[in-house]
Formats: sequence, structure tokens, C-alpha cells
Amino acid sequence: MARARIDTQNSLRSRRWDVLVLGSALPGMVVAIRLAMAGHRVLIAEEDATARTPLLLREPFTVPGVLGGGLADATLRALGIPLIERRRFAPSEVAYQVLLPEARLDVGDRDLTARELVAWGLTKPEDARALTHELERNAIALGQGLLEAPFVKRGARLPSFSREAPTSAGLPIGVSAADGELADYFSLQIRGLSELPGSDPGPEAATRLLGASLAGGIGHSIRETGLLGALRERLESLHAEFRTIGCPFEFVELGQHPGILRAGPGDVWLGRALVINTVDGALTRALQGWGKPVPRFLGGEPPAFRRCAVHFRALREVVPEPLAPRALLPAPEGSPFVSPIRLSVHPSPRGNRFAELVAAATIPADADPTPAAEALEAEVRALMPFSEKRLKAGPMAPTPGWDDPMLQPAHPSGWPSTVNIRTRSREPVFTLPREEVASLGLEGELLLGWRAGDAIREELG
Repeated sequence: MARARIDTQNSLRSRRWDVLVLGSALPGMVVAIRLAMAGHRVLIAEEDATARTPLLLREPFTVPGVLGGGLADATLRALGIPLIERRRFAPSEVAYQVLLPEARLDVGDRDLTARELVAWGLTKPEDARALTHELERNAIALGQGLLEAPFVKRGARLPSFSREAPTSAGLPIGVSAADGELADYFSLQIRGLSELPGSDPGPEAATRLLGASLAGGIGHSIRETGLLGALRERLESLHAEFRTIGCPFEFVELGQHPGILRAGPGDVWLGRALVINTVDGALTRALQGWGKPVPRFLGGEPPAFRRCAVHFRALREVVPEPLAPRALLPAPEGSPFVSPIRLSVHPSPRGNRFAELVAAATIPADADPTPAAEALEAEVRALMPFSEKRLKAGPMAPTPGWDDPMLQPAHPSGWPSTVNIRTRSREPVFTLPREEVASLGLEGELLLGWRAGDAIREELG
């Protein structure tokens, strides 16, 4: 079904931008910055429930190699974020911890990781050094290949591109042949860092996930707003606009400009280009629930999974000193989780006596989030057995209907080939297929936004 065509009417107010980005997930934020840097007027429209969700709950678990020449560092430089702002992401030797039943390993700097593998008895010294060196070397080669690849195309007008990852940069035999606790160590990281719930990424993506962490991680300062906060500040410096949508809407076009008509206020937001920055199936389901037509450029099944995240505030004294600011925990048996648990510890705006914690895991989309949140709280309290009333869970965040930056893709994806962002629309309507880069986790979403922003800029001229 095509979206509605409208004529100018006195009863309708229309606002126009060069680009309208619908949804506030990470790739669209990067797209918006690249376009705003080129002088385009950009609007990021996010659902009201998403805007009311604290950034702390939406923040990526880890940002590997942000000052070490990795994909994240390259993206932040391409977005024009000054060095003084990038230094807010203070480099840390430890990227995260892996918490196993009988071990608590720090993962980060190559030599540190090798020492941890030996200290916890998971492998011999010579094997640990060889393994971490090979992982780092292969991950660098794969990362460079991603930066050099075309990655994004705009429909059939551009030749398709399919890149086979070099066999010399695949998964080291020490990872693929691991068993016992060493295999659990690798599996927990691969599944915890990718965005493929219930399945594992391919060997090349797994290598990139494991190897990128060997560049270390990032620390926090009290004024730290995280990666999402830094991107929002950059957009505001470029005079991009943020607006919220708290009512049903439908897709329209006016003078070959695509946009949306908001049902309540009766106004139209239009752009020379429209970027769909959410999961197609979630948006389709929302339109159907409102009784609105579903345009041809949307499709797909509703997401099969979603993220459940819980915010805690604790007295600093109950947080174990050996616990790193980020940790991966295995999902307990019998829990609703289909992914490892990601635990982050942040400084508190209330001062050094407190700490802010976020625990998150993936659950089926139709699962009741309340038992999942209770299971997350139980796991956090198990790490802090004497917390009692000194650890308090915050209220559940509102549940977005279509603009959920934490929605998980419904099917796995392998090593990224060319991603097609142009939809079947005569007007410039683009979509950001996050499922195509899900195997690469955060780096995939950053690279998708960067390359898509440049491709859309070229089309706009």
C-alpha cells in the first residue's frame, strides 16, 4: 500500500528539513551528523517513550579502541568530534570482565589478557601469548578491510559488492578448538558483544569482536554522558533538531518530498530525504495498530527479541572492588535470557558515595519484562551479597512502540557484504538495516551510519 499523497491545506501546518531521520537508534545519529556536517538541515524525530528513557540505559556496553586507532576511533574522528571531547572517553587497560563460575578474568590490553588466561589456569603461557597476538593481528586486518570496503550501496544503480574475509584473518585455532572453561570464556564474549541473540556470528565477525577488545576499553568521569551523549552534543553544535512524537502518524508525500503526518496536532514533517532508523517490522506493527496504511518500503517481521535493562543505585561500599566497570555474566539456567548479562558500573551524579549500575540482557519480544527484571536484580544482588537496602532498583523504563534503539534483529547475519539502504520508493527514502551488521555489534552500527550518511549526502548533491 502506498503512503498518502497530500495537498497543501490551510488546516495543515508543514515543516521542512533537508533530511528527516525517523528514530534515534545509534546508526541514524551518525547519519544525521555526517549530513549536518555537509550543511544539510536535519531533524531527528524520536518516540516520546524513547526520549524519556535515560541515556544510561541506552548506552552501548563497551566502545573498544576509542583512542587506539580502531573503528570507533575512526568514526568519532569522521564525525568531527574534537580530540578534547574524545578524551572524555579515557582509555582503560581493561575493556570488561568475564565472570565465569570459577574465574573472573580481566579482558583488555593484549598482554594483560594473556596474563589473565594463564593466571586463571585456562591455558599455558606460550599458548596465551600466541593466541592473543594472532587475535589482535587478525582483528586489525579485518577492521582495515571494513574501513576500505564500499559497504553501502543505494539500490540497483550501483554494482553489488560482496567481500570475502581473508582466510588469513579468520578465527584462530586456539579459539575454534577451545573446550571446557576456555570455550565458555570465548563464547560469553562473542555472544555478549554481538547483537545476535540466541546465535553466534561467523568466524570473521567473532574474530573482530574478540580482537577489538584487545585495544582496551574506556573509563568514565562524573560528567561523562557516554557515547550517545557525545553524539547528541555534536548534533546540537551543528544545529540539528530533536523532536519527539507522542501520537500516531502516517507516511505522506508532498511535492515528491517524503515525510509524516502526525494525527493529533495535524502537522506534516517533510524532508528532501527520509531515513528510517528503526526496525521495519516494529514500525509496520505500530502503523497497523493505529489503522494507518503501511507504505511499500516497509516490510519484515516484528523483532523476535528485545533488550531488558534495569537501573540500580548503590552505595559505593557494596560494589566489590575487583568488579570492573563492565562485566559479562552467563545467563542463569531457567532464566528468560537468550544472551549473556551485560553489567555496567557508572559514577553517580550524587557523588562518590554512590554508584549507578545498569544490568541488561536480551529476552524474547513477547516475554513479560517484569520477571526478567527481577532475574537481573537477583544476579546483581548475588554479586553484592551484603547490599541489603544499600542497593535499590529504579523504575522500569517506558516501553517504546516503534523507536526502540535496543530492539534486536530477528535473524542472524554473517560477515557484512554490501548493505543496500535505498528503498523501493520513487522519492529518496532510505532504511538502515541494522540486522545486516548485527554480527559486528557496536562497530557495525557505527560503520553503517557513517557510510550511509555519506551515500545519502551524495544522492542529495
